[in-house]
Amino acid sequence: MRIDPIAGELVTETFEYDGGRQATVYVPPDPPEAVVFAGDGQLISQWGGYLEAVDVPHTMIVGAYRTADEDEMARIKEYSPPFDEERFAAHERFFVEDVRSWVRSRFGVALPAERTAVCGVSASGELALAMGLRHPDIYGAVFSASPGGGYRPPAVMPNPLPRTYLVAGTLEPFFLENATRWADALRDAGADVVMTERVGTHGDPFWQAEFPLMVAWAFGR
Repeated sequence: MRIDPIAGELVTETFEYDGGRQATVYVPPDPPEAVVFAGDGQLISQWGGYLEAVDVPHTMIVGAYRTADEDEMARIKEYSPPFDEERFAAHERFFVEDVRSWVRSRFGVALPAERTAVCGVSASGELALAMGLRHPDIYGAVFSASPGGGYRPPAVMPNPLPRTYLVAGTLEPFFLENATRWADALRDAGADVVMTERVGTHGDPFWQAEFPLMVAWAFGR
């Protein structure tokens, strides 16, 4: 289900990072009770209507755009720690510091970790996992759909760990294997984990459908 047009508002800002990187924020029609920061922001920032169609807490979505570089490795280097440490760190500063500071100043929203999640799909699903593990004091929950395989669970997990919701499709075995690997490793380390398999292949239809379930799980109603 989706309400179209949405009752909330979409606000876009351009940042200096990478010569002009954008972020789009879905602002719910009522004061936000939770906030989700997301990579692949062109896609995920548009999912506010799915939240309006169900009974979940009023949730702001902050979507930081992916690189405009058509080379997929450019996106992966920003989103997955093992490939290019310097580029990953630069994007991490943009995502964690610049975008969050703007959200605080522009919208007056600075919610505690237990009301803040980080979300991603495919390569940005790796970003969500990395941000959650590296910044559990900021992101209390991770939503990772069909994560790629470049970033794998570390041999020694950090402490504390964020709550984590993983989902992958039965028709995308590579990504299902990655999600399952993370679910097992996080559970073994004592984290609160949901791992869901859906009938589907690699793409956003079942990701969109899962998003309200992720929000309900993390923030209740």
